[in-house]
Amino acid sequence: MEEGAADLRQRKKQNCTESDKMAPEERNKENSKLGRSPKYLLIQRFAKLFFGCLAAVTSGMMYAVYLSTYHERKFWFSSRQELEREITFQGDSAIYYSFYKELLKAPSFERGVYELTHNNKTISLKTINAVQQMTLYPELIASVLYQASGSEEVIEPVYFYIGIVFGLQGIYVTALFVTSWVMSGTWLAGMLTVAWFIINRTDTTRIDYSIPSRENWALPYFACQVAALTGYLKKNLNCSAEKFCYLLVSASTYTFMMMWEYSHYLLFVQAVSLFLLDSFALAQTEKFENSSLLVSPLLSLVTALMLSKCLQMNMKKGTFMSRLLKIMYIYLVLTITVTLNFLLKMLVPHKENEHLLKFIEVKLGLNTTKNFTMNWLLCQESLQAPSQDFFLRLTQSSLLPFYILVLIICLFSVTQVIFRRICGEPLKETVKLEDGRIGERPEIVYHVIHTILLGCLAMCLEGMKYLWTPYVCMLAAFGVCSPELWMTLFKWLRLKAVHPILLALILSMAVPTIIGFTLWKEFFPRIMTELSELQEFYDPDTVELMTWIKRQAPVAAVFAGSPQLMGVIKLCTGWMVSSLPLYNDDDLLKRNENIYQIYSKRSAEDIYKILTSYKANFLIIEDSICNEVGPVRGCRVKDLLDIANGHVVCEEGDSYAYSKYGRFCHEIKMNYSPYVNYFTRVYWNRSYFVYRINTVISFQS
Repeated sequence: MEEGAADLRQRKKQNCTESDKMAPEERNKENSKLGRSPKYLLIQRFAKLFFGCLAAVTSGMMYAVYLSTYHERKFWFSSRQELEREITFQGDSAIYYSFYKELLKAPSFERGVYELTHNNKTISLKTINAVQQMTLYPELIASVLYQASGSEEVIEPVYFYIGIVFGLQGIYVTALFVTSWVMSGTWLAGMLTVAWFIINRTDTTRIDYSIPSRENWALPYFACQVAALTGYLKKNLNCSAEKFCYLLVSASTYTFMMMWEYSHYLLFVQAVSLFLLDSFALAQTEKFENSSLLVSPLLSLVTALMLSKCLQMNMKKGTFMSRLLKIMYIYLVLTITVTLNFLLKMLVPHKENEHLLKFIEVKLGLNTTKNFTMNWLLCQESLQAPSQDFFLRLTQSSLLPFYILVLIICLFSVTQVIFRRICGEPLKETVKLEDGRIGERPEIVYHVIHTILLGCLAMCLEGMKYLWTPYVCMLAAFGVCSPELWMTLFKWLRLKAVHPILLALILSMAVPTIIGFTLWKEFFPRIMTELSELQEFYDPDTVELMTWIKRQAPVAAVFAGSPQLMGVIKLCTGWMVSSLPLYNDDDLLKRNENIYQIYSKRSAEDIYKILTSYKANFLIIEDSICNEVGPVRGCRVKDLLDIANGHVVCEEGDSYAYSKYGRFCHEIKMNYSPYVNYFTRVYWNRSYFVYRINTVISFQS
């Protein structure tokens, strides 16, 4: 075993040395043929690299400035009080930012971390490790940077926090720019990628309305990893560049996993893409001899690949037996993955994300349920199939038509290459422009597989479009700017009237230029109008509610209400709540369902018992939920509760809610017995009704 490992390392060293030696010799031969001196070529390459990097960094910085300006225009942040600013963080975003505030208020960083890992001041009757359960590593990093940089006297905490997120979005755009540039060889593709990304911002990012979300912290690192992986997969890469790309892949993958709890699902998709790339022998063998390149955190898939790697060693020779072994190899990997994952679930106690598996079963039609949480998740817009408006927006910006064109050409070319490999034809060491074989480039094959897998997920769940659409922008921009793609198309068409290489070079410059000019003419005025218009976000009822809580409610009070409102209360007041808008914990999901019963047709006594079981002192009824008129019948909170509680009667195809009790949120406003026995109204405005939960029940008529 040790001798084999030593031999492997020796071969890799020889490969690096040979490639480093051969590359200059080949370049010198080409230069002598073209009559160019090495000095001239060096200056030309340096200028191309310098201006390309300058364009990439400038694009990222301008996008970050654009986000900051748009955010200021939308929320009037600079002219708001702290409470009004914090109200703009909704749902889970409010929770993440509230812990950032707590870290800054702690007497020391160590004390702040301890209080978060042993947190018993957020959710009543529950001590949680907030850092682990809510993936608060971004907040830890942001608080350390804020205090260590001495920014307390320079900038307010909220500006520092959102500034980091906007800066990461700039890195995100820069990484997409670089990926497209590396694939196409021209930074014109990077510029087009950024243009499409910004124009389709509604479908490429959720930064507009959910700044602290985990994906906004994590996806920039994933984009950096993809850029480094793209460079790593390129053929004839010198040893130093290969090592740099490998280290960048490792570092960015680790950071990505730290920032987002669901990162391993995206890495699993990526690992499947790399597995298929290697299975069809479309990459250089030494690229995958180190199994750690397969960066999926799923132990099942990695172990399966390692065990089946022995079977694959002699598959790339082209014999009939090797082709048969290739099929066995793919089958073996899939079988071991499923079996090992099943065994791990049996042996290792696990409760996290069980609801996710149940949701997938119901989503795929494999099961039906009346469970409130499952049906509520199914009704969320992000978990439904994408609407026609989504495809219409991508088509209007010309992104979707060009993406489909590029994908079809690349996919057919990759299919041809796979067929040739099955027939025993070896891959070319160097693919030239006149060959018209874009499908032989490993980095292209990887991106084609990756974007198809992400696209399949996006067709099922609209929320997945934020993972797919950025890479649609990148792949489409690469394609229209790549002479190899046009040459591949002309090779199929057998174009002879015009020199195909010349035409490919012309189109690779003309088509993106025309697209860019069209986008500039149509969308640039809209973007400038967006930045110049002053929008107003103001919620006086919520401001009044938070002000009343801070002034009138006891410090030890516990509030109960919808999870989304509880997140805002926790951020704006610091008071303890009975539930939170988090969906990765079974206990919290059950709490949310129980407290949502305040909008069901249950008795006052039942609701009282539920609330007191969580030690709640105050109940908040939201008029928007109680009197909700949803666009889809059956997806309102009260409809889902009626279904879960069995309060629905079906007659002649129509559904009717029935119970011997009236809807609690309506009945409690009437101020009659038995509701006044259990609850006392202490505050109300147009949107909220606050009731104190009586500790001593008074039975008055």
